[in-house]
Amino acid sequence: MPAIVGVAQVITLGSSSVFHIGDVYKIMPFAAAKTFSGAGSFNTGDILDVNNQLSTTNTYDPDTIDQPISFNL
Repeated sequence: MPAIVGVAQVITLGSSSVFHIGDVYKIMPFAAAKTFSGAGSFNTGDILDVNNQLSTTNTYDPDTIDQPISFNL
């Protein structure tokens, strides 16, 4: 069912962001990134107690293309 939307003011959008209002048929990314991080890397909070006795990060990636986005124009 279609939606009726009033005024929407967008100040800025990042290079890999998505902005949509209402019904959407297809959303495609224009950028892709890959992040490697070890155990406990993205923890946030005031008091953390992270116990990683042995931690390794596997960065071996045999394929060259993970998500092709060349046709998303």
